[in-house]
Amino acid sequence: MSSSPSPRDPVADLRRIAFLLERSLQSSYKVKAFRGASTAIAVLPAGRLEEAVARGELTALKGVGDSTAKVITASLRGEEPEYLARLEREVGGPLVEGGGTLRAALRGDLHCHSDWSDGGSPIEDMAVTALELGHEYTALTDHSPRLTVARGLTAERLRRQLDVVARLNEQLAPFRLLTGIEVDILDDGSLDQTEDLLAELDVVVASVHSKLQMEPAAMTRRMVAAVSNPHVDILGHCTGRYVTTNTRTGKPRAESRFDAEKVFSACVEHGVAVEINSRPERLDPPRRLLRQAVEAGCIFSVDTDAHAPGQLDWQPYGCARGEECGVTADRVVSAWALDDLLAWTADHAVRPA
Repeated sequence: MSSSPSPRDPVADLRRIAFLLERSLQSSYKVKAFRGASTAIAVLPAGRLEEAVARGELTALKGVGDSTAKVITASLRGEEPEYLARLEREVGGPLVEGGGTLRAALRGDLHCHSDWSDGGSPIEDMAVTALELGHEYTALTDHSPRLTVARGLTAERLRRQLDVVARLNEQLAPFRLLTGIEVDILDDGSLDQTEDLLAELDVVVASVHSKLQMEPAAMTRRMVAAVSNPHVDILGHCTGRYVTTNTRTGKPRAESRFDAEKVFSACVEHGVAVEINSRPERLDPPRRLLRQAVEAGCIFSVDTDAHAPGQLDWQPYGCARGEECGVTADRVVSAWALDDLLAWTADHAVRPA
């Protein structure tokens, strides 16, 4: 191997592979292998990695296996690793046609999860990736306590998370990681977290996760009650549907039934944004309801609902559907400047000048 400096960074190449695997919803086992290797070699003393390669001892390093060793070796030689080149060819291109104008207007993402609940990566990895994607801000919205299957955060854990976010913001400024929650909408429309803690957060996304096939009139009352709460900023994935096989349950899921006219009217009345959820297995709301929300005068938030760093790049899915259905950037809160966004979350009557 040449002793001249390599123009490539093996840590960056491993992270890019993990990003593309996550972006294309491939095996979480593979993702963990590449992310784990990138973390392992990033903390090695200077020269240790090159020494291991020269001695043929790369796989003896903790966290490095055969596949990741090939990537590291190629990268140190200044070559694009074949594994990375193949992924770039197969899944590295545009995700969808259309939506470019709206995507260019977005400044952030207001719905993502970390490994504090059911996400797969640490908070810092999510924040750094959002920064690398060009976001000015991103809201960390881990689940609330009732959603035990997703390791929802108790009030105590959420308060500890706020301290972590504050420390990260000192390191990543001017990028801003917003404090937030995806709070469960309970059966009666109340919210699964204390009012005083919800009041402290920058962004509150409220979503239905249980009894999704509730009788339509009851579901309507439930959703209207939730968006009437002054702490709720965004109505998350409003129908709860899965249009493709859900990775956890192994099957698609039908839409919840509710009176969309009443729910969207309540959103307009209380200044709550309707989420355009960009997850490819959700794509919620359906186009007919998205058009109805546009006609009702709703504002929107184009979010990824990302559970891994690579999924933070899913916004084009939502942007394409939004543009197709008549959503313009001035009505998308995640396209607003940070000061305007926070003024709106503090008082839903406020809009950018």
